[in-house]
Amino acid sequence: MLELKNLQKNFYTPAPLEILKDISMFVEKGQWVSLMGPSGSGKSTLLSIIAALDLPTSGEVTINGQNITNYNEAQRAHFRSHNLGFIFQSFRLIPHLNIVENVMLPARILEHDPKISHAKAIELLREVGLQDRLDHIPGKLSGGEQQRVAIARAFISEPKLLLADEPTGNLDDENSNIVLDMLSKIKAQHACTMLVVSHDPEVAKRADRQFKLSRGILSEINSGASN
Repeated sequence: MLELKNLQKNFYTPAPLEILKDISMFVEKGQWVSLMGPSGSGKSTLLSIIAALDLPTSGEVTINGQNITNYNEAQRAHFRSHNLGFIFQSFRLIPHLNIVENVMLPARILEHDPKISHAKAIELLREVGLQDRLDHIPGKLSGGEQQRVAIARAFISEPKLLLADEPTGNLDDENSNIVLDMLSKIKAQHACTMLVVSHDPEVAKRADRQFKLSRGILSEINSGASN
């Protein structure tokens, strides 16, 4: 599902600064992979490259059998919208839309049938336990509930690969566990591959495989499933 081959990323300031150093990774379909590392280790850069938001200096990125490394900007945008789902630490919900409308947004951008998308949004919100809050706007929900809306939104377009950047970073321990349980459940139901970036070792332990990025070098630190 995801293959990184000899990935390198340099910035020039003006001298070359190596951010990612010869990174290779192979992730099978349906796996949950965690990525940890201190600030400045290159996690955000790596995530941006996998998300087709940035290009590596050298190396290849293959997702769902497509080598996206040489795609132009329009091709990368098309690829993102049809293959990737995103969950962010800050939720990024539209405040004046109710949660059904928020979940439907990616499908609207792809011009999917509104009736089908509306029914799918309601079903996804039911899967994350928010079937009684459908007419609520984000401001009427707790942080944990807003993140569950974001999970539902991430799955509306049936992504092949889900990228989550600190998905529990704004939540307390209780809500973090609830959100992670929901994320694990819905990921399994939709047979999605998932890469989660987090500073929290407890989040990383949920993954099938754990990786650490340190000074631009990637290493696998655990290969046993814990959930």
